[in-house]
Amino acid sequence: MSHQQTESDVSIDEIPVDLELVHRSEFTRADVPDEIESITWALLSEQPPMNPLVVLKAARWWYIHGAGESDPVYCWAIEWVRHLTTGEATASGLFGECRQYLRSLEREDTDQ
Repeated sequence: MSHQQTESDVSIDEIPVDLELVHRSEFTRADVPDEIESITWALLSEQPPMNPLVVLKAARWWYIHGAGESDPVYCWAIEWVRHLTTGEATASGLFGECRQYLRSLEREDTDQ
C-alpha cells in the first residue's frame, strides 16, 4: 500500500477513511477528498460517470462520512448505479436532494 496511514486515517483501496471526520456531525466541501469530490460533482453533470464501480467508490465515502444510508449523495449515487445496471428510470427527486445538499456544503465552506 503506497498510502501512509496514521491513527486517524485508514485507507480502503486508496480511498481514505478519516476517522475524526466520521465522528463529526457536520463537515464542509473542503473536507471531501479531491477524487471523491470530482466523482460527486460529475454525478450532477450532464455526463455523469458510466462505470458503476467508480460511482460506488464515491457512494461508499459518503455513506461512511455522511449520514449513512440517508445521506443525499449516497442515495443519489446508489440510485445512479441502479439505473446503470438495470436501465430503469431514476428517481429524479434524489438528484435534486443531492444537488441541494452539496450546495449547502458549499455555503458552509464560504461562511467559515
